[in-house]
Amino acid sequence: MSDIVMVTGCGRNYALGYNIALRYLEAGDTVIATIRKPSPDIDALKEKFGDKLIVAMFDLLDTASVKEAAAKVADQVDHIDILINNAVGVAPDVDKGFFDADLDNIPRTLDIISVGALRVIKAFYSLLHSAPGTALIMNISSEAGSIEKCYRTTGMDYGMGKAALNMATMYLYNTFKDEKKINIFTVHPGWIRTNGKEDNPAPLSSYEAAGILKDLFAKRREDFTGHRFITNEGIDYPF
Repeated sequence: MSDIVMVTGCGRNYALGYNIALRYLEAGDTVIATIRKPSPDIDALKEKFGDKLIVAMFDLLDTASVKEAAAKVADQVDHIDILINNAVGVAPDVDKGFFDADLDNIPRTLDIISVGALRVIKAFYSLLHSAPGTALIMNISSEAGSIEKCYRTTGMDYGMGKAALNMATMYLYNTFKDEKKINIFTVHPGWIRTNGKEDNPAPLSSYEAAGILKDLFAKRREDFTGHRFITNEGIDYPF
């Protein structure tokens, strides 16, 4: 049986969100791909897959924008089986350390990564709850969001955003767990060449990583008892 899968942050063909969407489309699923602005890469994917691809455009920082997109999607599908919160944004000085970075950039990153995911979940909740089986929410986090494992001195906004996303995941797990209608995890997707550059030392291309994650999501969809922060190999990762 095919699924209806929603993936946020799909605008660039070399990045993870686009490739997760592509993997599900190749498997015959219907995909709702979200973008913040027009994307030639998504336009090309739409030409190839036609009605199997639904494109939703909204700004994660704008609750009204997300709600409006959800209403439009609800006119096209009656449920969502899987939601993958992948969209991300970082400060322009993300590579700078504490003393050089502009701390006023941090709130926007936190808003995009963590609150943005919550806006999406809340706006699309009724479609998730209408899934015929267990609906799955997978929040794409990072090992950078682990407080226990933190070793970095740069990328503070990114790490704080992912840590906040991990906490949000636990709050929602506690909210959903008794009904067992919607399951939720946060996942470290591995070290990926998300910038599309071949000289990037990361071992996985976005397409390879997307395939690994797709298989993982299928395995964990009905797991309501396991640790909520996991790696792309399904291994528990410390919060």
